[in-house]
Amino acid sequence: MELLRFLVAFALILTVQACSNTPHHKNARSSLLTLPESPISEALLRHHQQWQGTPYLLGGDNRKGIDCSAFTQNTFREQFGIEIPRTTLTQLAYGDTVAKHQLKPGDLVFFKTTANKQRHVGIYLEQQIFLHASTSQGVTLSRLDNPYWASHYWTARRIKALK
Repeated sequence: MELLRFLVAFALILTVQACSNTPHHKNARSSLLTLPESPISEALLRHHQQWQGTPYLLGGDNRKGIDCSAFTQNTFREQFGIEIPRTTLTQLAYGDTVAKHQLKPGDLVFFKTTANKQRHVGIYLEQQIFLHASTSQGVTLSRLDNPYWASHYWTARRIKALK
């Protein structure tokens, strides 16, 4: 009798899940971001799909390995035809300062990851999501409100040519 109850309950759960209106996606972006609200976010998500999982490599600039600033440089070149500087610090000096609460798709977001010695850069999409080359996960999407990234957030810049 217990087995029969279990099987009925299991079948009911499967039926409810199958009838759900919630789409089931297999990639990371769908679990983080609902439908993109801007063409810039759409382009960034396409770029993410092309590069997702590419490992982080300090000084790297291709699909065998790439660092964060080379990834942002590549993304702006490939998706928007915009040339930005190569290093995190030169990218920091390139755009206009943006307050965190005013972030828009395409803004560069910067982090201080270890006592002012290491810096990291990513590209804001929307809905608290940014795209970057992570040292631990390679090219990925992350949330600004994740405790790690929130505690290391530094500043943001808007690239003038993207406005």
